[in-house]
Amino acid sequence: MTVHFIGAGPGAADLLTLRAARLLAETPVCLYAGTYLDAEVLGHCASGTELVDTQNLDLDQIIGHLVEAHRRGLDAVRLCSGDPSIYSALTEQTRRLDAAGVPWDVTPGVPAYAAAAAILGKELTVPGEVQTVVLTRTQAQSTAMPASESLARVAGIKASMVLHLAIRRVPALVADLLPEYGADCPVVVVAHASRPNQLVLRGTLSDISTQVEASGLRQAALIFVGSAMGQASPCGIDSHLYDPARTRQDGAVEEPVSGPRSFAVSTSRKLCS
Repeated sequence: MTVHFIGAGPGAADLLTLRAARLLAETPVCLYAGTYLDAEVLGHCASGTELVDTQNLDLDQIIGHLVEAHRRGLDAVRLCSGDPSIYSALTEQTRRLDAAGVPWDVTPGVPAYAAAAAILGKELTVPGEVQTVVLTRTQAQSTAMPASESLARVAGIKASMVLHLAIRRVPALVADLLPEYGADCPVVVVAHASRPNQLVLRGTLSDISTQVEASGLRQAALIFVGSAMGQASPCGIDSHLYDPARTRQDGAVEEPVSGPRSFAVSTSRKLCS
């Protein structure tokens, strides 16, 4: 029997993948974190599915439920908020399952930052402005950050920064970011992305702390920092991919053929005039 780690996305039931929905419908045991998803997500489960809310369980208790399902000959789903590749405790859980001899697999989900960026209608990589995205967090009552990944150090590249698990430490992170980004740098906070209680706060490093404090936000929020969060791109540069002056050095040309579809690759070079 197998434990299926499934990315539940940012919380909305219609942002699960088709694979995730199928596994939820087929699997008799489902462990989920009730804090981070809408109840409608569980509507993908079949009637009679054994549901376990893990928000008040520690890691060993969660693993205990998964191992017990395996012993009963039952597959189990472990729903992770967002995507399992980011801050999901996947490593700790799978290490324990390996030790217990329980097979597992992973189904990706929509990362919370991607859902939040969609809500904002923002591309995090703007031509001529910023081409790097940093996904990171700060450290309070959580696992310590490596010294090489201090916020002040990471800020030096001035990338589009997405801060997870940081909403309770906004004044401290602002202090770390100000020297590199400047007081006028755009900042957007997205809380409960894709859920009915979704909230968006827009500001700059100079005023975002006041807005967050007034909102009372304490969890389930992402903080976006960087020029890409501005109302318009000051550069106005189109990406090279869509530049009409671009000349392909090597192009793939599809040839009409009978039978199975195939492609012919041209190695000729076109010189610029």
